[in-house]
Amino acid sequence: MDALSNTFAALADPTRRAILARLALGEANVGEIAQPFAISGPAVTKHLKVLEQAGLISRSRVAQQRPARLEPEALRAASEWLGEYRRFWDAKFDDLDAYLAKLQTGETE
Repeated sequence: MDALSNTFAALADPTRRAILARLALGEANVGEIAQPFAISGPAVTKHLKVLEQAGLISRSRVAQQRPARLEPEALRAASEWLGEYRRFWDAKFDDLDAYLAKLQTGETE
């Protein structure tokens, strides 16, 4: 699977998106990440492995702990890919605005 597919696969899960939101506030260990969820530490670890394989987080070792850290650069490719479609839809909405303005003024083509 390519990197962009791995990113979107990892982001498809709401728990993993919530974990990324938590890590956007700063690095945290498994216990800190698991706290707001009704899931076990091992389940959080599985989610972290998926995020790490997608390059969305990194983990280090500090004594007995393995804190996780967000890698925001990894989201750039997904953002750029989505940006292409954002430009497409912005242009379509601009066309719709122009058409509705013509309708309001009574102009027809």
